[in-house]
Amino acid sequence: MFIATLIVTTLFALVLFFSAYGKLVRDPQQMRTLDHVGFPARWVPLLAAAETAGAAGILIGLAWPPLGVAAALGLIGYFTGAVASHLRVRDWRIQSSAVLLLVAVATLVLRLASF
Repeated sequence: MFIATLIVTTLFALVLFFSAYGKLVRDPQQMRTLDHVGFPARWVPLLAAAETAGAAGILIGLAWPPLGVAAALGLIGYFTGAVASHLRVRDWRIQSSAVLLLVAVATLVLRLASF
């Protein structure tokens, strides 16, 4: 079970790091999406920080499981907020946020199963 946890966690962390980088360099596509859902541009670095912290947390959690569990729970909250932000403005294009939410849940389940 740990091999699956390692693979899912590592791939998810890479996606999170790339997403955070896109926010930090103000990737036009990410900025359009954030603007569409009404997220203030001045707070975008906080989203990048949350993604970076979550990615680091799940990676460190491979060695220290309690941190991995806490980070996965935080990421579940983060992506639940992302899905809710889209739904709040009646934007039904939630596929990427919903998939990442499911991956965060899978990361948590795998981390708990491989203690």
